[in-house]
Amino acid sequence: MTVQRPGSDFMVSILQALGLEYVAANPGSSFRALHESILNFGGNSKPQLLTCCHEEAAVALADGYARVEGRPMAAMVHTNVGLQHASMAIYNAFAGRIPIFILAGNTLDAEARRPGGDWNHSAQDVAALVRDFTKWDDLPVSLGHFAESAIRAYRLSTTPPMGRVVLVADSELQEKPAGLTDLRIPRLTAASPPTADPKALAEVAQLLVAASHPVILAERMARTPAGMQFLIELAETIQAPVVSGKFPNQHPLCQPANKHIGSADVILGLEVPDFWGAVHSYRDQAERSYRSLIKPGAKLIRISTQELNTKANQQTLQRYTELDFDIVADAEASLPYLIEACRRLFTPSRHAALEQRAQALSRIHDQTLGEARRAATYAWDGNPVSTARLSAEVWEVIRNRDWALVGGQASRLWNVDRAYQTMGLSPNGPGFGGAGGIGFMAPASVGGALAHRRHGRFCVSLQTDGDLMYSPGILWTAAHHRIPLLSVMHNNRAYHSEVMHVQRMANRRQRGIASAGTGTLLSEPNIDYAALARSLGIYGVGPIVAPKDLGPALRKAAEVVDRGEPALVDVVTQPR
Repeated sequence: MTVQRPGSDFMVSILQALGLEYVAANPGSSFRALHESILNFGGNSKPQLLTCCHEEAAVALADGYARVEGRPMAAMVHTNVGLQHASMAIYNAFAGRIPIFILAGNTLDAEARRPGGDWNHSAQDVAALVRDFTKWDDLPVSLGHFAESAIRAYRLSTTPPMGRVVLVADSELQEKPAGLTDLRIPRLTAASPPTADPKALAEVAQLLVAASHPVILAERMARTPAGMQFLIELAETIQAPVVSGKFPNQHPLCQPANKHIGSADVILGLEVPDFWGAVHSYRDQAERSYRSLIKPGAKLIRISTQELNTKANQQTLQRYTELDFDIVADAEASLPYLIEACRRLFTPSRHAALEQRAQALSRIHDQTLGEARRAATYAWDGNPVSTARLSAEVWEVIRNRDWALVGGQASRLWNVDRAYQTMGLSPNGPGFGGAGGIGFMAPASVGGALAHRRHGRFCVSLQTDGDLMYSPGILWTAAHHRIPLLSVMHNNRAYHSEVMHVQRMANRRQRGIASAGTGTLLSEPNIDYAALARSLGIYGVGPIVAPKDLGPALRKAAEVVDRGEPALVDVVTQPR
């Protein structure tokens, strides 16, 4: 029997109406009809299918894309088995508050399941596998239901706090004729982000303007390029030091936390997921202890949407922080009102005090920069390559290009002055997903590079070795879809953080650290990442061991990226 108007064609029309540009997927039979409709009904264009070698890589790719674009792309997973593969990447996105539109195939009707595999690859409630770390999910039972739920899912995903949504596309709904019903796609109306109460902002403004040493902590607040500009405007208005991964790092007000938290009289946290950790010192010893870093009487203020989407089982809220003001609102949307409230309070005498504070902060900034420059010279000619030398050589290659870092952490010595140049920092460390899950950086870097491709930006990732081995197939995806990306391996031949954890345990127990490499080192044999890259269709060079060889190798690889292709440089590095 020939199906002239399958339900999956209508589903593709919905994806097009939502403006979804890409669908990342590892192929699976539970969405075979949707797969075919994307190719032949939709012409494989908006959305275009991206072939991935693992579901976790598909969702992490979508995570990286959303970090750049500020809106979701789609990922398709094959029913319960594919969703289980994808679950770590979904959890990373949950902790990072990243919007992703996930389509899960499934065959709910037992009579429609083919004998054998379909029974193992079906579930009564497939979304239950990830419900505790998604924002919303639904199992539509009709095409009209699917249309309404798809619009609702996209709207919920893009409303702060942004999140992951799962829409189950039943295989029978995909494959059967749509019938004569006059199907329509509801109109999408974007929701305005929640803004702070003006009265509360006025009180906060009074505290900030009157403060002798205010400090701004900002992490996830810059949802759009405008967010960075608002942050700059607020900081310059009250001349406050800013601790943030989304603030120009050469700006005089970009400051290290350790020089200001202890003396601050007002601390403003903007979308800070771990406020408690920012204002406490924690000692991981046999007798664990902590102490407050803030001085008595300091006022703590938070503007955040974090508590609008919490879960009981997944404890990502961090320690409870005693706050003086806790404003549940989107920080980026609220900042223009806070800036205006601050400006209304200024007097000529207050302006003079701020000018003195600005000069003092500028001196601290210059001092910190000088310390970073001196630190970068240590082991400059060391073998293996020092991380400072690696970062400096990369900077020489990208500094005169329109660049974007899509994996790893920018050096303090780089000039980061545009919102798109970094993808934000995780509290778990540079390059990791929101939950600190290893295996995130490589596919997220490809997703970030994909989003930057249409803007013609030169993308680079400081790729860690252990992370790449979780999902090396993503290199093939980058090659297959011609996604230009310079991956520079930070190859210390170990899961080095875990080496140090084992060493810490051994030291506590006075057993020596000689065996700490067992189970943590990636050696015997050493992995040749350049050869791995070449086998997957990517230009690969290395392993680079001598520092003098690094610059020429990077420049040659950059030429490949300039041609619109991915390249990888394998650099054997010191541990940190």
